[in-house]
Parts: sequence; structure tokens; C-alpha cells
Amino acid sequence: MQPKTLPLVIVPFAVSGVIHLVKPETFEPIIPTPLRPWARDLVLVSGVAELACAAGLLHPRTRPAAGLASAALLLAVWPANAQMSVDLGRRAQRRRDPRSWASFALSLGRLPLQVPMIRAAWRAWQG
Repeated sequence: MQPKTLPLVIVPFAVSGVIHLVKPETFEPIIPTPLRPWARDLVLVSGVAELACAAGLLHPRTRPAAGLASAALLLAVWPANAQMSVDLGRRAQRRRDPRSWASFALSLGRLPLQVPMIRAAWRAWQG
């Protein structure tokens, strides 16, 4: 039986994983500055990892390993999401338009939403 919270991880990972592979340039700017020389590779690897985790969470036999991998992946990409918020905040300060401020606010709101995703992944690992 699939825990009710698993779609919180599976759906975003599946969608994001596809986007990472189809349009990696979308994610390259949010790679933290020290890692930017490897931005394209990191985006592609994280996309494959997201798809693998989403698929692994679907089957009870692979769910524990995929749960642990998903929690680790969510923690690993958190700095990139924080970098996105920093960059959007800087852009909002420069542009001072409602759209930029809204993008910044949404990016900030997204950061704590990873916590329930991490919890769901962790529960999948624990069985």
C-alpha cells in the first residue's frame, strides 16, 4: 500500500525531473555560485535522480531505498532553491515591479514546503 503522503514527493520529482532533462538551462542559474562550473552536469544528474526516486517510490520493494535517496536529494538541492530565492530577491530590488516581488515571495514560500516532502520521503524509508 502506498502511503498517502508519497504523491507529495512523486509528482514534483516526476515533473521537475522531466523539466531538468528537457530544459536544463531553466535550472542552471540557481546552481550555487561555487558549483556553477558544473551547472549543466549537476542539473542533468539531479533530473535523472528525481526521476529515479519518483519511480522507486512507486513500488513497495524499492520504496525504502528510494525514500532515503529522495530525502537526501531534497536536502542536497535545498541550497540551489535558496540561491534561487536570493537571486530573485536581488532582481526584485533592482526592478521594483509587482511580478518580481511575487516571484521572490513564491520562492521564499517554496523553501519550507520542502520540509513535508522530506518527511514523506523519510517515512517511506522507514517503512
